Amino acid sequence: MQNKIKIGIVGYGNLGKGVEAAIKQNSDTELVGIFTRRDPKDIKHNTPSVKALHMSEAESYKGKIDVMILCGGSATDLPEQGPELVKMFNTVDSFDTHAKIPEYFEAVDKVAKENGNIGVISVGWDPGLFSMNRMLTEAVLPVGNEYTFWGRGVSQGHSDAIRRVEGVKAGVQYTIPIDAAIEKVRSGQDPTLTTKEKHLRDCYVVAEEGADEANIEETIKNMPNYFADYETRVTFVSEQVLKEKHSAMPHGGFVIRSGKTGDKNNGHIIEFSLKLDSNPEFTASVLLAYARAVNRMYKEGEAGAKTVFDVPLGYLSSKSDAQLRKELL
Repeated sequence: MQNKIKIGIVGYGNLGKGVEAAIKQNSDTELVGIFTRRDPKDIKHNTPSVKALHMSEAESYKGKIDVMILCGGSATDLPEQGPELVKMFNTVDSFDTHAKIPEYFEAVDKVAKENGNIGVISVGWDPGLFSMNRMLTEAVLPVGNEYTFWGRGVSQGHSDAIRRVEGVKAGVQYTIPIDAAIEKVRSGQDPTLTTKEKHLRDCYVVAEEGADEANIEETIKNMPNYFADYETRVTFVSEQVLKEKHSAMPHGGFVIRSGKTGDKNNGHIIEFSLKLDSNPEFTASVLLAYARAVNRMYKEGEAGAKTVFDVPLGYLSSKSDAQLRKELL
């Protein structure tokens, strides 16, 4: 029996809970510990054999965990935790602030190489699976245009960002693709679309008592990298309404490439789509698959930061190379 891959979870919000659930579906992995900045006694998790521990105890697990899966937010958690934890562990995270990925990669890469570990960054479905499809379809159809649409669904990163605005008690953000834009692309029109023409960002916010709602709305709408380039709606609701109408976490989206081949300019459309009942549970499942790949790459002597472009596709699977050739090729 092959040794199971020992997994640690950092952060026990929706994504951390999703990783815990995914481990139960993957027999080659096992959960070793859940690390939190909160009081561990307040963590009600679903694996009785595993302890919830304070982040300060992480260092004592060096050598006992094969891969640490980082489940914090991209706004403030991961920029600090990614470089810090890759000193001690192989890591996988879902950093999703697209504009800052290059500098985050460099920060993780430096520390990972210095300590002989691997840090796979920006794993999930976008960035992640969608990134792979953008790259693949561009390689196949170099003469063409790529379009990415997200939603309708709850964006974890954007929801986290609005919850960090001063005066916000709770909040959820929906990304909504604009149907007219999608139809133009699918029909092969190759339109040039602005950011505002592709998506609407719809925010539902619970304000702290006495907070300045106008200031909150203004702060959200002008937030760089998140809302400033989009048409953004902000609706203030009660905690009860947020709980009753906005507690589910669906999401999805499309990567579409329209391209031409040959002397006759024959047209082609490649489309990859996702429809998710639970954004965090799906993202967590992707993270765990990459944790499996990280463990294999580490054993082969790799080190440094990696993205989905750097990880062999077959390494995500628990099946042997021979099985993959026989069953899926």
